[in-house]
Amino acid sequence: MTAPVKDPVKKVESARESFFKRLTRQQLFIPLAALVLLVLFNLIADPSFFAVSIKENSLGNPVLSGNIISVLDNASELVILSIGMTLVTASSGGQDISVGAAMAIAGSVILRLVCGGQVNADTMHMNLFLALFIAIVVSMLFGAFNGTLVAYFKIQPMVATLILYTAGRSIAAWINNNELPIMNDISFKYAGTFLPGIPVPTPIFVTLFVILLFWLALKFTNLGLYTQSVGINASSARLNGLNPQFIKLLTYMILGACVAVAGFLRVSRSGSINYSRIAENIEMDAILAVALGGNALGGGKFNIYGSVLGAYVIQFLTTTLYKYDVASTALPAYKAVVVILLVVLSAPVVREKLTRVKGRTPAKAAKEVS
Repeated sequence: MTAPVKDPVKKVESARESFFKRLTRQQLFIPLAALVLLVLFNLIADPSFFAVSIKENSLGNPVLSGNIISVLDNASELVILSIGMTLVTASSGGQDISVGAAMAIAGSVILRLVCGGQVNADTMHMNLFLALFIAIVVSMLFGAFNGTLVAYFKIQPMVATLILYTAGRSIAAWINNNELPIMNDISFKYAGTFLPGIPVPTPIFVTLFVILLFWLALKFTNLGLYTQSVGINASSARLNGLNPQFIKLLTYMILGACVAVAGFLRVSRSGSINYSRIAENIEMDAILAVALGGNALGGGKFNIYGSVLGAYVIQFLTTTLYKYDVASTALPAYKAVVVILLVVLSAPVVREKLTRVKGRTPAKAAKEVS
Protein backbone atom coordinates (compact mmCIF):
# COMPACT_ATOMS: atom_id res chain seq x y z
CA MET A 1 0.00 0.00 0.00
CA THR A 2 1.56 3.31 -1.07
CA ALA A 3 1.71 6.29 1.27
CA PRO A 4 -0.53 9.22 0.34
CA VAL A 5 1.22 12.06 -1.47
CA LYS A 6 1.03 15.33 0.43
CA ASP A 7 -0.31 18.40 -1.31
CA PRO A 8 2.81 20.43 -2.27
CA VAL A 9 0.94 23.72 -1.77
CA LYS A 10 -0.02 22.76 1.78
CA LYS A 11 3.55 21.59 2.39
CA VAL A 12 4.94 24.99 1.34
CA GLU A 13 2.33 26.82 3.46
CA SER A 14 3.20 24.66 6.45
CA ALA A 15 6.91 25.30 5.98
CA ARG A 16 6.32 29.06 5.74
CA GLU A 17 4.12 29.02 8.82
CA SER A 18 6.71 27.01 10.75
CA PHE A 19 9.51 29.39 9.72
CA PHE A 20 7.44 32.46 10.71
CA LYS A 21 6.69 30.97 14.13
CA ARG A 22 10.34 30.15 14.74
CA LEU A 23 11.37 33.63 13.62
CA THR A 24 8.88 35.52 15.78
CA ARG A 25 9.70 33.41 18.83
CA GLN A 26 13.33 34.53 18.74
CA GLN A 27 14.03 36.96 21.58
CA LEU A 28 16.01 39.31 19.33
CA PHE A 29 13.24 39.47 16.72
CA ILE A 30 11.64 42.68 18.05
CA PRO A 31 14.82 44.80 18.39
CA LEU A 32 16.17 43.53 15.07
CA ALA A 33 12.85 44.26 13.34
CA ALA A 34 12.81 47.76 14.85
CA LEU A 35 16.39 48.34 13.70
CA VAL A 36 15.61 47.15 10.17
CA LEU A 37 12.58 49.48 10.00
CA LEU A 38 14.69 52.45 11.10
CA VAL A 39 17.41 51.61 8.59
CA LEU A 40 14.90 51.26 5.74
CA PHE A 41 13.16 54.50 6.69
CA ASN A 42 16.41 56.47 6.64
CA LEU A 43 17.60 54.81 3.44
CA ILE A 44 14.39 55.88 1.71
CA ALA A 45 14.06 59.32 3.29
CA ASP A 46 17.71 60.35 3.09
CA PRO A 47 20.52 57.89 2.23
CA SER A 48 23.08 60.48 3.35
CA PHE A 49 22.05 59.60 6.91
CA PHE A 50 24.59 56.76 6.75
CA ALA A 51 27.45 58.87 5.38
CA VAL A 52 30.64 58.82 7.45
CA SER A 53 33.35 61.43 6.92
CA ILE A 54 36.53 62.66 8.59
CA LYS A 55 36.44 66.12 10.12
CA GLU A 56 38.59 68.09 12.51
CA ASN A 57 37.45 68.38 16.11
CA SER A 58 37.96 71.41 18.36
CA LEU A 59 41.60 70.42 18.91
CA GLY A 60 42.30 70.17 15.20
CA ASN A 61 42.55 66.36 15.18
CA PRO A 62 40.93 64.35 12.36
CA VAL A 63 38.01 62.30 13.72
CA LEU A 64 35.16 60.26 12.28
CA SER A 65 31.87 62.12 11.93
CA GLY A 66 28.36 61.14 10.89
CA ASN A 67 24.99 60.03 12.23
CA ILE A 68 26.06 56.40 12.66
CA ILE A 69 29.13 57.48 14.65
CA SER A 70 26.85 59.68 16.77
CA VAL A 71 24.52 56.74 17.44
CA LEU A 72 27.37 54.48 18.56
CA ASP A 73 28.93 57.26 20.64
CA ASN A 74 25.85 58.74 22.32
CA ALA A 75 24.37 55.33 23.12
CA SER A 76 27.39 54.36 25.24
CA GLU A 77 26.01 55.33 28.64
CA LEU A 78 22.61 53.80 27.87
CA VAL A 79 24.16 50.52 26.70
CA ILE A 80 26.19 50.21 29.90
CA LEU A 81 23.15 50.99 32.06
CA SER A 82 20.94 48.55 30.15
CA ILE A 83 23.35 45.70 30.96
CA GLY A 84 23.07 46.29 34.71
CA MET A 85 19.33 46.99 34.47
CA THR A 86 18.83 43.64 32.73
CA LEU A 87 20.39 41.74 35.65
CA VAL A 88 18.34 43.70 38.20
CA THR A 89 15.13 43.10 36.24
CA ALA A 90 15.85 39.39 35.85
CA SER A 91 16.60 38.78 39.52
CA SER A 92 14.06 41.03 41.25
CA GLY A 93 11.24 41.27 38.71
CA GLY A 94 11.38 45.06 38.93
CA GLN A 95 13.39 48.04 37.74
CA ASP A 96 15.72 50.58 39.32
CA ILE A 97 14.43 54.07 38.56
CA SER A 98 17.26 55.83 40.42
CA VAL A 99 20.07 55.25 37.89
CA GLY A 100 19.91 58.80 36.51
CA ALA A 101 20.22 60.32 39.99
CA ALA A 102 22.94 57.80 40.86
CA MET A 103 24.87 58.85 37.73
CA ALA A 104 24.73 62.42 39.05
CA ILE A 105 26.22 61.22 42.35
CA ALA A 106 29.00 59.27 40.61
CA GLY A 107 29.85 62.19 38.33
CA SER A 108 29.85 64.58 41.28
CA VAL A 109 32.21 62.32 43.25
CA ILE A 110 34.65 62.11 40.33
CA LEU A 111 34.68 65.88 39.81
CA ARG A 112 35.11 66.49 43.54
CA LEU A 113 38.17 64.23 43.60
CA VAL A 114 39.88 65.39 40.40
CA CYS A 115 39.15 69.08 41.06
CA GLY A 116 40.37 68.83 44.65
CA GLY A 117 37.40 70.81 45.91
CA GLN A 118 38.07 73.73 43.56
CA VAL A 119 35.29 75.22 41.47
CA ASN A 120 37.54 75.75 38.47
CA ALA A 121 40.58 73.48 38.19
CA ASP A 122 43.22 73.46 35.44
CA THR A 123 44.94 70.23 36.46
CA MET A 124 43.71 66.99 38.02
CA HIS A 125 44.40 66.64 41.74
CA MET A 126 43.94 62.86 41.73
CA ASN A 127 44.73 60.05 39.35
CA LEU A 128 41.69 59.62 37.10
CA PHE A 129 41.57 55.83 37.44
CA LEU A 130 41.68 56.10 41.25
CA ALA A 131 38.86 58.65 41.16
CA LEU A 132 36.82 56.31 38.95
CA PHE A 133 37.49 53.39 41.30
CA ILE A 134 36.27 55.41 44.29
CA ALA A 135 33.16 56.46 42.35
CA ILE A 136 32.48 52.79 41.51
CA VAL A 137 32.73 51.86 45.20
CA VAL A 138 30.38 54.71 46.19
CA SER A 139 27.87 53.75 43.48
CA MET A 140 28.00 50.10 44.51
CA LEU A 141 27.22 51.13 48.09
CA PHE A 142 24.16 53.03 46.89
CA GLY A 143 23.29 49.98 44.81
CA ALA A 144 23.63 47.86 47.94
CA PHE A 145 21.23 50.24 49.70
CA ASN A 146 18.63 49.72 46.97
CA GLY A 147 19.30 45.98 46.89
CA THR A 148 18.90 45.65 50.64
CA LEU A 149 15.50 47.31 50.56
CA VAL A 150 14.39 45.00 47.74
CA ALA A 151 15.99 41.71 48.83
CA TYR A 152 15.78 41.80 52.62
CA PHE A 153 12.93 44.23 53.33
CA LYS A 154 10.81 42.88 50.42
CA ILE A 155 10.01 46.37 49.12
CA GLN A 156 8.85 46.55 45.50
CA PRO A 157 11.88 47.65 43.38
CA MET A 158 10.36 50.81 41.93
CA VAL A 159 9.23 51.95 45.37
CA ALA A 160 12.58 51.09 46.97
CA THR A 161 14.59 52.95 44.34
CA LEU A 162 12.21 55.91 44.44
CA ILE A 163 14.09 57.05 47.57
CA LEU A 164 17.38 57.54 45.73
CA TYR A 165 15.53 58.81 42.66
CA THR A 166 14.13 61.61 44.83
CA ALA A 167 17.22 62.40 46.91
CA GLY A 168 20.08 61.48 44.56
CA ARG A 169 20.53 64.76 42.73
CA SER A 170 20.45 66.69 46.02
CA ILE A 171 23.15 64.37 47.36
CA ALA A 172 25.18 65.00 44.19
CA ALA A 173 24.91 68.77 44.69
CA TRP A 174 25.81 68.44 48.39
CA ILE A 175 29.02 66.57 47.52
CA ASN A 176 30.34 69.69 45.77
CA ASN A 177 28.73 72.20 48.14
CA ASN A 178 26.06 73.09 45.57
CA GLU A 179 28.76 74.40 43.23
CA LEU A 180 29.33 73.36 39.62
CA PRO A 181 32.98 72.28 39.38
CA ILE A 182 34.75 72.59 36.03
CA MET A 183 37.78 70.53 35.05
CA ASN A 184 39.78 72.28 32.33
CA ASP A 185 42.49 69.62 31.98
CA ILE A 186 42.02 68.30 28.44
CA SER A 187 43.18 64.80 29.44
CA PHE A 188 40.10 64.51 31.68
CA LYS A 189 37.91 64.74 28.57
CA TYR A 190 39.70 61.99 26.64
CA ALA A 191 37.35 59.30 27.97
CA GLY A 192 34.26 61.19 26.85
CA THR A 193 35.58 62.49 23.53
CA PHE A 194 38.65 61.27 21.58
CA LEU A 195 42.06 59.96 22.48
CA PRO A 196 44.85 61.80 20.64
CA GLY A 197 45.53 60.19 17.28
CA ILE A 198 42.46 57.91 17.40
CA PRO A 199 39.54 59.05 15.20
CA VAL A 200 36.95 56.80 16.90
CA PRO A 201 35.13 58.21 19.99
CA THR A 202 36.56 56.78 23.22
CA PRO A 203 33.12 55.91 24.73
CA ILE A 204 32.71 53.30 21.99
CA PHE A 205 35.85 51.50 23.22
CA VAL A 206 34.73 51.78 26.85
CA THR A 207 31.36 50.28 25.95
CA LEU A 208 32.96 47.40 24.06
CA PHE A 209 35.20 46.75 27.07
CA VAL A 210 32.20 46.62 29.43
CA ILE A 211 30.32 44.28 27.06
CA LEU A 212 33.40 42.03 26.91
CA LEU A 213 33.61 41.95 30.71
CA PHE A 214 30.01 40.82 31.03
CA TRP A 215 30.42 38.29 28.23
CA LEU A 216 33.32 36.76 30.14
CA ALA A 217 31.38 36.88 33.43
CA LEU A 218 28.32 35.16 31.95
CA LYS A 219 30.42 32.59 30.09
CA PHE A 220 32.82 31.58 32.85
CA THR A 221 30.71 32.10 35.99
CA ASN A 222 27.22 31.08 37.12
CA LEU A 223 26.02 34.68 37.38
CA GLY A 224 23.50 34.31 34.56
CA LEU A 225 22.20 30.94 35.77
CA TYR A 226 21.79 32.08 39.37
CA THR A 227 20.14 35.36 38.35
CA GLN A 228 17.62 33.60 36.13
CA SER A 229 16.91 30.93 38.75
CA VAL A 230 16.12 33.51 41.41
CA GLY A 231 13.97 35.54 39.01
CA ILE A 232 11.98 32.52 37.82
CA ASN A 233 11.34 31.00 41.24
CA ALA A 234 13.16 32.26 44.33
CA SER A 235 11.78 29.47 46.52
CA SER A 236 13.04 26.74 44.20
CA ALA A 237 16.39 28.49 43.95
CA ARG A 238 16.64 28.48 47.74
CA LEU A 239 15.87 24.76 47.86
CA ASN A 240 18.69 24.23 45.37
CA GLY A 241 21.21 25.90 47.66
CA LEU A 242 21.13 29.46 46.36
CA ASN A 243 20.69 32.58 48.45
CA PRO A 244 18.05 34.65 46.59
CA GLN A 245 18.57 37.72 48.80
CA PHE A 246 22.30 37.79 48.12
CA ILE A 247 21.82 37.28 44.36
CA LYS A 248 19.40 40.22 44.21
CA LEU A 249 21.75 42.36 46.29
CA LEU A 250 24.64 41.44 44.00
CA THR A 251 22.76 42.46 40.85
CA TYR A 252 21.95 45.87 42.33
CA MET A 253 25.61 46.35 43.23
CA ILE A 254 26.64 45.37 39.69
CA LEU A 255 24.18 47.94 38.36
CA GLY A 256 25.84 50.44 40.71
CA ALA A 257 29.20 49.77 39.05
CA CYS A 258 27.61 50.28 35.62
CA VAL A 259 26.11 53.55 36.84
CA ALA A 260 29.53 54.82 37.93
CA VAL A 261 31.11 54.09 34.54
CA ALA A 262 28.19 55.73 32.73
CA GLY A 263 28.38 58.76 35.04
CA PHE A 264 32.12 59.03 34.40
CA LEU A 265 31.58 59.07 30.64
CA ARG A 266 28.87 61.70 30.97
CA VAL A 267 30.94 64.20 33.01
CA SER A 268 34.04 63.44 30.94
CA ARG A 269 32.24 64.65 27.81
CA SER A 270 31.87 68.21 29.12
CA GLY A 271 34.29 68.42 32.04
CA SER A 272 31.49 69.69 34.26
CA ILE A 273 28.09 68.72 35.66
CA ASN A 274 24.55 70.03 35.90
CA TYR A 275 22.92 68.17 38.78
CA SER A 276 19.34 68.66 37.63
CA ARG A 277 19.91 67.84 33.96
CA ILE A 278 22.63 65.19 33.83
CA ALA A 279 21.24 61.84 32.65
CA GLU A 280 17.70 63.23 32.86
CA ASN A 281 15.11 60.48 32.21
CA ILE A 282 17.83 57.99 31.26
CA GLU A 283 16.28 55.46 33.65
CA MET A 284 13.22 55.28 31.40
CA ASP A 285 15.40 54.65 28.36
CA ALA A 286 17.27 51.90 30.22
CA ILE A 287 14.02 50.16 31.14
CA LEU A 288 12.77 50.55 27.57
CA ALA A 289 16.02 49.04 26.26
CA VAL A 290 15.49 45.98 28.47
CA ALA A 291 11.91 45.58 27.25
CA LEU A 292 12.83 46.24 23.62
CA GLY A 293 15.47 43.52 23.93
CA GLY A 294 12.71 40.97 24.48
CA ASN A 295 13.33 40.57 28.22
CA ALA A 296 10.37 40.02 30.52
CA LEU A 297 10.01 42.96 32.91
CA GLY A 298 8.62 40.50 35.45
CA GLY A 299 12.00 38.81 35.80
CA GLY A 300 13.44 35.42 34.96
CA LYS A 301 15.13 34.49 31.70
CA PHE A 302 17.10 37.29 30.10
CA ASN A 303 19.33 38.17 27.18
CA ILE A 304 21.82 40.96 27.86
CA TYR A 305 22.69 41.29 24.18
CA GLY A 306 19.02 41.94 23.43
CA SER A 307 19.13 44.86 25.88
CA VAL A 308 22.33 46.16 24.28
CA LEU A 309 20.69 46.03 20.86
CA GLY A 310 17.58 47.70 22.32
CA ALA A 311 19.72 50.56 23.64
CA TYR A 312 21.25 51.15 20.22
CA VAL A 313 17.78 51.07 18.63
CA ILE A 314 16.58 53.75 21.05
CA GLN A 315 19.56 55.96 20.25
CA PHE A 316 19.04 55.30 16.52
CA LEU A 317 15.43 56.44 16.90
CA THR A 318 16.50 59.53 18.88
CA THR A 319 19.12 60.50 16.30
CA THR A 320 16.61 60.00 13.48
CA LEU A 321 14.04 62.22 15.19
CA TYR A 322 16.63 64.93 15.84
CA LYS A 323 17.66 64.82 12.18
CA TYR A 324 14.11 65.63 11.15
CA ASP A 325 13.91 68.52 13.64
CA VAL A 326 11.63 66.86 16.19
CA ALA A 327 11.74 68.92 19.38
CA SER A 328 13.53 67.29 22.32
CA THR A 329 10.44 67.85 24.44
CA ALA A 330 8.47 65.61 22.06
CA LEU A 331 10.88 62.66 22.24
CA PRO A 332 9.27 61.10 25.35
CA ALA A 333 5.96 60.95 23.48
CA TYR A 334 7.50 58.86 20.68
CA LYS A 335 9.20 56.59 23.21
CA ALA A 336 5.88 56.25 25.07
CA VAL A 337 4.31 54.94 21.85
CA VAL A 338 7.06 52.30 21.65
CA VAL A 339 6.45 51.31 25.28
CA ILE A 340 2.71 50.99 24.69
CA LEU A 341 3.26 48.79 21.62
CA LEU A 342 5.70 46.56 23.53
CA VAL A 343 3.38 46.17 26.49
CA VAL A 344 0.38 45.40 24.29
CA LEU A 345 2.26 42.91 22.08
CA SER A 346 3.71 41.13 25.12
CA ALA A 347 0.32 40.79 26.84
CA PRO A 348 -0.74 37.10 27.06
CA VAL A 349 -4.21 37.83 25.64
CA VAL A 350 -2.77 39.55 22.55
CA ARG A 351 -0.18 36.81 22.01
CA GLU A 352 -2.88 34.16 22.23
CA LYS A 353 -5.05 35.93 19.65
CA LEU A 354 -2.11 36.46 17.32
CA THR A 355 -1.29 32.76 17.56
CA ARG A 356 -4.88 31.89 16.62
CA VAL A 357 -4.80 34.26 13.66
CA LYS A 358 -1.51 32.82 12.42
CA GLY A 359 -2.87 29.31 12.84
CA ARG A 360 -5.90 29.99 10.63
CA THR A 361 -4.90 29.11 7.10
CA PRO A 362 -7.30 29.97 4.21
CA ALA A 363 -8.43 26.35 4.13
CA LYS A 364 -9.23 26.35 7.83
CA ALA A 365 -11.07 29.68 7.55
CA ALA A 366 -13.19 28.32 4.66
CA LYS A 367 -13.97 25.16 6.62
CA GLU A 368 -15.06 27.26 9.65
CA VAL A 369 -17.39 29.32 7.43
CA SER A 370 -18.94 26.22 5.85
